[in-house]
Amino acid sequence: MTGSSYGPPILLPLLSRGRHRNARKGACFMEMASYLAGERWSDHPRCTHPLLAQVARAVNDHTSDAQRSALAPLIPSVIGVTGDDVRLDVNIVRRCAQAALPVVSAERQNIMAVSLLSAEAVLNRVAGNPPGQLSDPSRWALEQAPLAAQRARRLVDEVGVSVRGFRRHAARYGVQIAVRGIAEACVPDPDRRLRDLLAAVIEDCTPEAAARRADVDERSWIEACRLTGAR
Repeated sequence: MTGSSYGPPILLPLLSRGRHRNARKGACFMEMASYLAGERWSDHPRCTHPLLAQVARAVNDHTSDAQRSALAPLIPSVIGVTGDDVRLDVNIVRRCAQAALPVVSAERQNIMAVSLLSAEAVLNRVAGNPPGQLSDPSRWALEQAPLAAQRARRLVDEVGVSVRGFRRHAARYGVQIAVRGIAEACVPDPDRRLRDLLAAVIEDCTPEAAARRADVDERSWIEACRLTGAR
């Protein structure tokens, strides 16, 4: 609730599930973001990367009514976080799949393993990395579900991964299943896990995180050249 000496207080709606026609009907996470950004009321505002917004909507809808208000402090953090670099999509999918793979049901583990390996394959392609290269968090997550990882590797090798297909279809499906899987997993405090996941995804999308990854990539490349004697 906010107000001033110039008029009555303005009541902001409580976060609730789903889409709302206007603030009088309620608001979801991304609708509040559109309002704070000064955009037209929408759960698909232009101020936020579409895949990040999808994660936020899914976390909003799968968090319990009792704990959904705990998401509110994160809303300003998604405003202005956007861009066209496919690595944003990759990092969002990787973070969701890494969090979900160790805890979701066996059926969903298969989907998460495919999502994770697909994201890594896309990153290797756009970054010029060797095929099959994995980040340490991805390798650890896959080790927690070895059967799913084995099936996923076989499928990804047979079918292949296109950057366009990943971005238009696989990424969206992967993050949705990840959030739903965590919400329905037999784990303590799924609401906290969902909030922590959203916070981590937002952090992964910031320019500061991108700069840190670039620095790590540069140092890794220099070290590889030193060890191999490359110039």
